[in-house]
Amino acid sequence: QVQLVESGGGSVQAGGSLRLSCAASGRTVAVYDMGWFRQAPGKEREFVARISWSGDSTGYADSVKGRFTISRDNDKNTVYLQMNSLKPEDTAVYYCAAGPRYGRWGYTDGYNSWGQGIQVTVSS
Repeated sequence: QVQLVESGGGSVQAGGSLRLSCAASGRTVAVYDMGWFRQAPGKEREFVARISWSGDSTGYADSVKGRFTISRDNDKNTVYLQMNSLKPEDTAVYYCAAGPRYGRWGYTDGYNSWGQGIQVTVSS
C-alpha cells in the first residue's frame, strides 16, 4: 500500500492562491488514480479533483472548476493541487487519496489509501 503525506496548506486571504503537494512512498503513484478531497467542520468529506494514473484525464467538482488544477509528476512520486481565487468556502481539511485505475473516482470509496490531511483556511 502507498503512504501519502500532504503539505503546502495554510492560511490565505480570499482571492489568494495555495499549492498543495502529496508525496507518496512505499509504492509508485504511477499505478494509481489520484484524488483530492476536503472536509469542512460538520460536513462530510467531499470530492475536489482527480487525475488518472497517466495524467491524461482529470475531473473536478463544480465548485472548484476553473479555479483549481490537479497535476502529477510520477518521476517525483508527487501529486499537486494548485488552488487559485480561493474563497472562504474553500476552508477545509484537504486529503490526498490513491485508488485503483478506473475506479469510482468521485467517491471516497473509490480510494483505498489516504493522507492525514492538511488544513486550508481562507479568510474574507
